[in-house]
Amino acid sequence: MTRSTIGDTPRRREDARFTTGHGAYLDDLRFDDLAHAIVLRSPHAHAAIRGIDAAAARAAPGVLAVLTAIEVAADGLHALRPHVEANVQTGEPFRFLPQPLLAIDRVRYVGEPVAFVVARTRAQAMDAAELVAVDYAPLPAVTTTDAARATGAPLLTEAVPDNVCLDWRTGDSAASDAAFARAAHVVTLRLDNHRIVTNPMEPRGVVGRFDAVTGRYTLHVSTQNVHGIRNFTARALGVPPATVRFVAPDVGGGFGAKNFVYAEFALAAWAAKRTGKAVKWIATRGEGIVSDHAGRDHRAEASLALDASGKFLALRSSGTFNVGGYLCGAGAGVATFQYVHLPNSVYAIPAVDMKIAAVLTNSTPIGVTRGPGFAEGVNIVERLIDAAARRHGFDRADLRRRNMMAPDAEAMTNAFGYKIDSGRFAETFDKALARADAGGFATRRAASEARGMRRGLGFVYHVKATGGSPDENVDIRFDPDGTVRLITGTQTIGQGHETTFPQILAHRLGVPNENIVLHHGDTDLIPNGGGHGSSRATYMGGTAMWRASDEIIVKGTKLAARALEAAEADIAFEDGSFRVAGTDRAIGLLDVAALGREAGAPLDTFHAWTREHMTFPNGTHVVEVEVDPETGRATIERYTAVDDYGVMVNPMVVAGQAHGAMAQGIGQALLEKAVYDPETGQPLSGTFMDYAMPRADDLPSFDLGFNPTRCTTNPLGVKGCGEAGAIAAFPAIHNAILDALAPLGVVDIDGPATPARVWRAIRDAAP
Repeated sequence: MTRSTIGDTPRRREDARFTTGHGAYLDDLRFDDLAHAIVLRSPHAHAAIRGIDAAAARAAPGVLAVLTAIEVAADGLHALRPHVEANVQTGEPFRFLPQPLLAIDRVRYVGEPVAFVVARTRAQAMDAAELVAVDYAPLPAVTTTDAARATGAPLLTEAVPDNVCLDWRTGDSAASDAAFARAAHVVTLRLDNHRIVTNPMEPRGVVGRFDAVTGRYTLHVSTQNVHGIRNFTARALGVPPATVRFVAPDVGGGFGAKNFVYAEFALAAWAAKRTGKAVKWIATRGEGIVSDHAGRDHRAEASLALDASGKFLALRSSGTFNVGGYLCGAGAGVATFQYVHLPNSVYAIPAVDMKIAAVLTNSTPIGVTRGPGFAEGVNIVERLIDAAARRHGFDRADLRRRNMMAPDAEAMTNAFGYKIDSGRFAETFDKALARADAGGFATRRAASEARGMRRGLGFVYHVKATGGSPDENVDIRFDPDGTVRLITGTQTIGQGHETTFPQILAHRLGVPNENIVLHHGDTDLIPNGGGHGSSRATYMGGTAMWRASDEIIVKGTKLAARALEAAEADIAFEDGSFRVAGTDRAIGLLDVAALGREAGAPLDTFHAWTREHMTFPNGTHVVEVEVDPETGRATIERYTAVDDYGVMVNPMVVAGQAHGAMAQGIGQALLEKAVYDPETGQPLSGTFMDYAMPRADDLPSFDLGFNPTRCTTNPLGVKGCGEAGAIAAFPAIHNAILDALAPLGVVDIDGPATPARVWRAIRDAAP
């Protein structure tokens, strides 16, 4: 029996199951009496629905049901409401139209569900869906926030005048104005943090069942938040949450797109009740691209004021979030909490003034993806710093060092009152530059130029508040066979929790890792849960485990004192045993658990808690690119990072999470963009033939180091580790490309730095 504890690097125990084909992903599960569903989706970005004729479809072979908005209304189902309905800071309600489960009289984006077709086979359902005749009257579409806010723009809904869900200003405008008035230097940029599609490896899906005897729904799903989405699905069905069970054994990635409710969950459950069958729907890749909640899509005009020595005086930004056809999921909640949490990043900026809007357009609704809000904020401040240095003669690295918060409590509280609890920013920054051999960059640049290439160096400092849903719970149960069942409300969606969570419990309780079995992803196992989002699982679930372990030790001490015939005060717990101080008399925890069961006082412990603070992972990412000025192709030659994730439960798992986030950030920086035709609203990047996902040969070998500082907001000292690369890579790569092309006169590149865009920027800058 072995015991791997916090800081060890045992191999992931779940990998053997996955690599041998024994995963329990949604499409692997088998159900009796199964029917299949197809979602008929709108081909129009904006259109009135004048009528739906489903008669031919209903008469088609194998068809069990063709459901439309008429049946939704007849059965009393409800539209989907966003998970956040008001400004997190002010309480002011957002303006929104709840999203109907099936479109009623209008469609507002390509891919919006219009009908739900259920048949005995998937092929029959597909054939029947083609027979549903929808009479559309196309309407003018808007796909950008500028177009949606223009005078005379088509209105998506009367519930949202001017298409604006939120228009808000926060910060200190007077102090900011005064700082800009006295500034020696001001730099202003227009930035487009363009829309991306999350594309988890396992598509979204659901198998819905209904038990007519108990009146209970069971949904097997691919999601990262079984409890939260269960509650919203129950509301759509018009039933209490306790009558709906969500189960998600294995999930093939989420990245935020699976964090919130979708119409298909309620539709599959409802169809199961109507047909008496288990109803299965799994998205095709094309469906996912047009219906999964997308990410980013934030435009900003931002300015930075500096004094003559380069000290930052004020930051001013006006940013607009394109939230798509409906305000869904966290929607404008990101704009009113995460985006405004650390707009200054790790820099001391005395005054901040922010204008923020969230606007509807005829595009797929926006949700969250790795680093929501913080990715947008870090991109703004890091691009501004580089521009200020280049335009006003400062060294880019020195300008950052000069303005970084000092590592003490008062200095690490920003203009909005948010405090970063731990971190050595300047030290981490210098370690990253040294690890990347920034001092040798000039030599490498000269070698590139000798070959007719251009080489650039880019670096950014990233930070994010992680914590997600504020509530979490665990249930730890001791079974007679020596198994310790660890039941959590947070989920694993590929992060390695089957390995790391037992490490935490083995560290606290001294139980061999093999004895600890993780159970998760089932709303019947534990009453509540925050799922997985915002890199919360180890912080939130780990803290619940730690505190539950404290309670177990207290209970065990009482039982051990009785068994060892000693006073409780003389009992000490260490390495899995209770010992009488000063003697060799001891009893193991699992033996104490057996005594507890016999005495009717089991060690089984449930613990729930609510966080008051966040964790703040941070670090520096340094990128070197080489650009071919003849073709515009930018190649990442070196990618170095030094990150602070606090105490690392398993550094190997942390490195894997960091590498994955870097890959996604590189995808956004160089390849990925969701593109819509501005006239029709049709997606022009609706397949992997048009939407360029990063592949192995697009990625360099990552050089990742750590400079951890213990987090003070939780007993483990951990910080979330899943999002840094997705935040840092985009601005770091753009800064590197602009550094490479500065001698050619290029001052800006919008969107992903594809060869065509870079080539065009070089040509446009040519005298």
